[in-house]
Amino acid sequence: MDRREFIQYSSMVAGAALIARVTPVEAREAPAPMPHRLPSRRSIVAPGGQIAVVTPNGSTLPWNIVHGVKVGHLIAEPVDHEFAPGLRAECWGYNGSTPGPTIEAVEGDHLRIYVTNRLPEPTTVHWHGIILPNGMDGVSGLTQRPIPIGETFMYEFTVRYPGTFMYHSHFDEMTQIALGMEGMFIVHPKRPRGPRVDRDFALMTHEWRLNVGARRPDPNEMKDFNVLTFNSRSFPGTAPLVVGRGERVRIRLGNLSPMDHHPIHIHGLTFTLTATDGGYLSKTAQIPETTVLVATGSTRVIEFIPEEAGDWAMHCHMTHHVMTQMGHGIPPMIGADTHQLDQRMKRIMPEYMTMGTTGMGNMGEMEMPIPPNSLPMRGGKGPFSYIDMGGMFTILKVRDNPDTADPTGWYKHPAGSIAGPADPARMKADGVVPPTKRS
Repeated sequence: MDRREFIQYSSMVAGAALIARVTPVEAREAPAPMPHRLPSRRSIVAPGGQIAVVTPNGSTLPWNIVHGVKVGHLIAEPVDHEFAPGLRAECWGYNGSTPGPTIEAVEGDHLRIYVTNRLPEPTTVHWHGIILPNGMDGVSGLTQRPIPIGETFMYEFTVRYPGTFMYHSHFDEMTQIALGMEGMFIVHPKRPRGPRVDRDFALMTHEWRLNVGARRPDPNEMKDFNVLTFNSRSFPGTAPLVVGRGERVRIRLGNLSPMDHHPIHIHGLTFTLTATDGGYLSKTAQIPETTVLVATGSTRVIEFIPEEAGDWAMHCHMTHHVMTQMGHGIPPMIGADTHQLDQRMKRIMPEYMTMGTTGMGNMGEMEMPIPPNSLPMRGGKGPFSYIDMGGMFTILKVRDNPDTADPTGWYKHPAGSIAGPADPARMKADGVVPPTKRS
């Protein structure tokens, strides 16, 4: 960006990261599903007709059954990761992705999980929330020696209790978790608890710092995170959750963000909190909510039955967490009178205009030039106009026929059911007097 461009866009909020290509490694797991397409995984995986968990934008760890033992393989390695179309960076993860594949088992299963280290430093894996023998807990220096570069360690344990858990590195946590080394760990109960669900989703929340011109996220950040994600994807790169009206839906939320809690809010419905990573909640402890706080290091499980069809927003309610790469090192411009400044600047740069004095809502839609491989304040196209939210945002698509619905298509509203301009005659009849315009 030359000096003229810098002056012209100095009041824009922008950030960038440079792409980092990673040489493919051997023995990768199958690639994750393409964005916006969820795999059809309503297959039964546990007793009592319990269905498999779907990880939007992700995958599930495959098992080999060897003499009754479920055997899996995790490969810790650098990952060339796309946060959203137009923004990618070199992260760290498992089996070619961040988060790593969701581990799915049944209460009482005996698991043997091999972990191969292809990172440039040692690592371990901690099974967050799982009760197991101390020597399998994965804490470097305390319960095991770290896995050296290029070596493979074996973890073996029985999952004795059902629930929604996580896994992550426990060596150089500040770096390795910040770069994406995490995943969900689901243990289905032998005997189903509560009503049977029709859809079961897993979403991992996370926050990243991706500096302008950076090749990878900055793991040293402690407060100013500018890329917020569901399953390591930012809107519009997040796959929607397609469900049926009247179906019972479960969403499992995990949070291994370095610093922040995330209040996750869903529009158009109420839900109940049915479980935490500590166990199931009794029926009397389940109260209706529309927002659930997912604290750092915890999981929360919610269930609901949507009544209204449509495209419903689902997002973190910390307002800066639904923006991408906002620059916080600029002065506030909202309400500033820059009329004289604009006139003076246009004498030397006719195309100049000061940005951000009336708000930020149209910034993404303007599609102004930005540094390559960045998404400052970008959202995505919606059915009516530009959706000016990004980051930790996705869409719950409630349909009458979810199995045949197009996950990329928009809801068709019944006639007369969309908010629009008020009719002056109706306003007058209702006794509503519009305010006079200010001069």
